[in-house]
Amino acid sequence: MSVGDGSGEWTILGDPTRARIVRLIRDSPDGRALVGRLAEALGLRQPTVSHHMKELTARGIVARQPEGRRVWYSLDPRNAERVDALLGADSPGPRVELDLPRIIDRLTERYRGTFSRETIERYVTESHDLMSANNPTTLIGSRTAAFATGRLDALARSNAPRGAVPEVLFVCVENAGRSQLAAGILRQLAGDRVMVRTAGSAPAGAVRTTVVAALDEIGVSLGGEFPKPLTDEAVRAADVVVTMGCGDACPVYPGRRYLDWDLEDPVGKSLETVRGIRDDIESRVRELLVELASS
Repeated sequence: MSVGDGSGEWTILGDPTRARIVRLIRDSPDGRALVGRLAEALGLRQPTVSHHMKELTARGIVARQPEGRRVWYSLDPRNAERVDALLGADSPGPRVELDLPRIIDRLTERYRGTFSRETIERYVTESHDLMSANNPTTLIGSRTAAFATGRLDALARSNAPRGAVPEVLFVCVENAGRSQLAAGILRQLAGDRVMVRTAGSAPAGAVRTTVVAALDEIGVSLGGEFPKPLTDEAVRAADVVVTMGCGDACPVYPGRRYLDWDLEDPVGKSLETVRGIRDDIESRVRELLVELASS
């Protein structure tokens, strides 16, 4: 499957680790890299990077080039321009403009019978403006599409009768530390038994590298997660809203359960400190999961 096919193109490059891998390959002197060198640059284990490379290769984003006992990876030339458009081209050469109409077309087909094209166009345009305000170039294409998709999913859920699967929204200030730790751990523990979303009252441009590393240590992947603004439909779709240091940023709606977790902010902290925050969050998440299962 090429990067231009299907909706998965947005999710796979929305993962900050995969985006960094692609950028490292693209910006390397000869346009290629080895897994070992990528792992060293990212501070991750080689098996973790190898897993990401397998997914990127399957999507046609990178090409695998065996050379003796070594395997090099480079951008697949068939999709290099599209990758630049999704990541935000900041390498030398002409800038590739973001194809918002393409995203609107894809989502119009996906939500046919649920939302009108006008609604989808409004959500895509607004999502692009919100993401651009926080991070004007990096991953703007993939993040616009993924953010708009998440908002439309939440809107559809908020307008429908409550189902059997509960939804939890984690909110912190930058959506780059505590909320991402909690969401990653809950997704791993609960699987498809719980829907999980995250948001920030003042989102950062990227998830903290120490947070990525702390999750990787316990075998948790961020998937396609990235910092995103808090929006009304995300709160309306949630059954439980967990805030972490963001004060009164969340609107209050009847029928939702609101929790406030007093947690240390990992911004600027060492990996050792972030590990402690992660373990505290895991304990709270496990308690929450027990409560959700019994309710």
